Amino acid sequence: MEVRRIITPSKGIVVGSESVREFSFMIRRAFTLIELLVVIAIIAIIAAILFPVFAQAKEAAKKTSCMSNLRNIGLAMTLYENDYDDYFPNTNVTGLWTGRRFRVPIMPYLGIVQKQTAPGSYDMTSANGLLYCPSDLTRKQFNDTSYSYVSSLYRPWSFIQTVTNLFQLAGSGPCPDGTCTSISNTEVQFQSSKVMVFEWINAHQHGSNGQVGPWGFSTPAFTVNAGAFEGSRNLVFVDTHAKYKPASAMTVNHLNCPDPNLTPEGAAGTDLK
Repeated sequence: MEVRRIITPSKGIVVGSESVREFSFMIRRAFTLIELLVVIAIIAIIAAILFPVFAQAKEAAKKTSCMSNLRNIGLAMTLYENDYDDYFPNTNVTGLWTGRRFRVPIMPYLGIVQKQTAPGSYDMTSANGLLYCPSDLTRKQFNDTSYSYVSSLYRPWSFIQTVTNLFQLAGSGPCPDGTCTSISNTEVQFQSSKVMVFEWINAHQHGSNGQVGPWGFSTPAFTVNAGAFEGSRNLVFVDTHAKYKPASAMTVNHLNCPDPNLTPEGAAGTDLK
């Protein structure tokens, strides 16, 4: 085989013709700067298309997890009713609907073990995963839970129709005479459309006011605003089926907001239009 001697200008190294052909082949296979930029641009376009899809899939999974939580809470409520002659929880506390308090009566049915600090009082600094919605950014502000037990299932319509602001439903003290009562499952006329427990915050689909409560307020400004008709949330009804509903599908109460705590006609009314 004929071997030609080639001296490179830079270092004066002698190589054979076969090595030259191999070296030339390697040079021809290298990316140019333009080709590299094209590849990067294609990867960026694909990522821009796929990332929103991944985000939507992740949020859909969180929404499903939250609905599963509500179904379990609804089942716990039903088990409680079975043990208490078909009556919904009523501890005669004004703020029983809030996360910290409504879970106390149903804790045994959820398999939650909480430390009892005094008769009837529990350490609520920790909670079971069933009480949290993965998408809820405000759960620590709402007594360590994402869900609310509606006050319309333990407060009579005679009281509900007199409510003018949220503070009348809040508090840790006993209910004033005649403002709390034990309500039976049989008193609910529309069990498939009367909400029993629901997501306090529209965690999955927001309005212009972000994550807001059923009165349309952003914590801690307890005032009705346009957010009352924005967003959607998971709900579990008295018949224990769960649905994801927009605020616009909910019945508007006497305060012109879709809050199941103040269902028109109370337990005998409906929360869906």
